[in-house]
Amino acid sequence: MAFHTIGLVSRTYRHISRYRRILSVLIKYGFGELVDRLKIAQYVEVGLRTLSGRHPERLETLSLAQRVRMALQELGPTFIKLGQVLSTRPDLVPHEFITELARLRQEVPPFPFEQVREIIQTELDRPLEAVYEHFDPRSIAAASIGQVHRARLRDGQEVVVKVQRPNIEKVIEVDLDILLHLATLVEKHIPEWKLHRPTRIVEEFRRVLERELDFGIEARHLERFASQFRDDDTIYIPKVFRQASSRRVLTLEYVPVIPVADPESLRAAGLDPKEIARRGAELTLKQVFVNGFFHADPHPGNVFVLPGNVICLLDFGMMGRLDRRGREDFADLAYSITAGDPAHAANALLRLTTHEEDLEPDLRRLEADLAEFIDLHIPAVVGELNFGTLLRGLLDLVRRHRLTIPPELVMMMKAAATAERLVAQLDPDLNLIQAARPYVLRLRLDRFRPDRLLRQTVETGGELLHLAREIPGGLRDLLRQAKRGGLKINFEHRGLERLLEAHERASNRLSLAVVTASLIIGSSLMVHWHTPPVWHQFSVSGLIGFLAAGGLGLLLLVSIVRHGRL
Repeated sequence: MAFHTIGLVSRTYRHISRYRRILSVLIKYGFGELVDRLKIAQYVEVGLRTLSGRHPERLETLSLAQRVRMALQELGPTFIKLGQVLSTRPDLVPHEFITELARLRQEVPPFPFEQVREIIQTELDRPLEAVYEHFDPRSIAAASIGQVHRARLRDGQEVVVKVQRPNIEKVIEVDLDILLHLATLVEKHIPEWKLHRPTRIVEEFRRVLERELDFGIEARHLERFASQFRDDDTIYIPKVFRQASSRRVLTLEYVPVIPVADPESLRAAGLDPKEIARRGAELTLKQVFVNGFFHADPHPGNVFVLPGNVICLLDFGMMGRLDRRGREDFADLAYSITAGDPAHAANALLRLTTHEEDLEPDLRRLEADLAEFIDLHIPAVVGELNFGTLLRGLLDLVRRHRLTIPPELVMMMKAAATAERLVAQLDPDLNLIQAARPYVLRLRLDRFRPDRLLRQTVETGGELLHLAREIPGGLRDLLRQAKRGGLKINFEHRGLERLLEAHERASNRLSLAVVTASLIIGSSLMVHWHTPPVWHQFSVSGLIGFLAAGGLGLLLLVSIVRHGRL
C-alpha cells in the first residue's frame, strides 16, 4: 500500500473533504481547543471558520476517554482500528483510555454479494463456482476491513471465507496521510506530547494496518502458529486452504466452536471451565516463554472451545514476536521483582528498555523506585499477584524514568494481561504468575545448558578469530598512511564552552574597566585645566566624561553582582 505524507500528495478534493470531516468530528466532541493549538488553518485550506457540529447531548457528562472513543467510532475504519491498536499499548495510553478503547467495535452493513463475487474472481483468477461448490451470499460477520461467508469447496470441505472490503485500501491510505500530517503538527505545536513521538506511533500503526490488509500474512501467521503446536492435542488451529486464498481473500476450515467467555454455557455443553482455564494458561505461557511468537489479541471474541476442552484460536492478523534475548531479560525482570531484588530488577529493566542519549537514567533512583514498587505490589504469597496490576505499575515507573519499552514487549505483556482476565473468569483460583514460575526458572537455567554454552563459545571464538585476521591488515593500512604523511588525528574538545564563555566575560569586564578608568583620568585633566567650553568654572567635556565613566562603572558593577562574583 502506497504511503505518502500529506505534503507530498496533491490536495485532491477527497483529501480536503475528509480533512473537514475529521476536524468537524473533533470539534463536535469537544476537541476544538486541540484543533486551535494545531494551527491547522496554516497548512490546510479547509475553511475552519465554516466548520460546525452539534455537540452530543450532555457532552459535559462524558469523560475524556468516552469522548475519544465516540469520536474514533464516528470517524470510521481507520480510526476504529487505531483505537483498537492503542488499546493494546498501555505504555502510551492511560488505563482509563485502555478500558474505553477496548470497547471499540464497528457494526457495519455487509457489502453486496456481487462485489464479493467480483473480488474473489479477480483475486483467484477463476470463476467463483470453479473454487466453491456452494457459497452462501449472506455474510455471517461484517467488520470494517472485511466480511465473512460460509462456503463449501469443490471437494466437499466446509469453510469460511474472509473477503476484504472494496476500495478499503484507498480509504485507509487517505486517512493515514492525514493522521501523519496531524501527528507532525502535534509534535510541532504541542511540546508536552512530543515526548510520545506521535509520528512514530502513526508509522507503527501504518505497519500494523499493512499486515492486516494482506490476508496472505495472516495465513502465514496461522500456519506458523499451528506448526508450533502440532504435537499438542489441547489446541486446535483451523487449516488454511492456500488454493482458495490470496492477498484479499482468506479461506479457512470451518470449525463449529463454542464461545469461551461464559462458564455456565461451557458446563451446559459438557465442558470443564477449570480445565479450559489451565490449558489456556499453559498456551499463553508457551507462546511467551517458549516460542516467542504469540497471539497479540486473545480477547474472548478470538478464543473458542471445541469438544474435549480443546482451545481454538481465531484471527491471526495481529501477532507479536519476542526473541530469545528479550524473553530471557523479561524472565530476569519477573524473577527479580517477585524475589524482591530491586538491584537486579533495575539491570534487567535497563536491558529491556531504551532511552534518549541525553537522558541517561539515574540507576540509584531507579533501584529506589523499584524497591518501592516491590513493597507496594508484591505480596508475601505469590499466588495473590495480579499481572494486570503489576503491568500498570511497572509502566508508570518506566514513564517516570523516561524509558521506552519495545512495542513487541508491551504487546506481549498486554496479551498476557488479557489472557489472565479470561482465565480468571473460568477459574478464579488459577493464578497466571504462579503458573509462570516454572517457565521463568527454566528459561533462566536454559542459558547454562552445556550445548548452548558450547555453541556460544564457538560463536565467540569465531568472532575473535575473524577480528584477529583483520587486525594485521588494519595495522598495515595505519602504518602505510603514517609513512605517506596521510595519518590525521581529530580531537573533539568537550566541556570547553563554559570556560570560553567565562574567559570572554572576564575580557569584556577588563576592557570596560580600562575604558572607565581612562574616562576618569581624561575627565580629571580636562576639569583641572578648565578645557573649554566652561560652565560655572567646570569643563563641560570633563563633566560629560565623569558621567559616562559613572554609567560604565555602574554597568560593570551590576554585571558582576548579577553573576554572583564581586
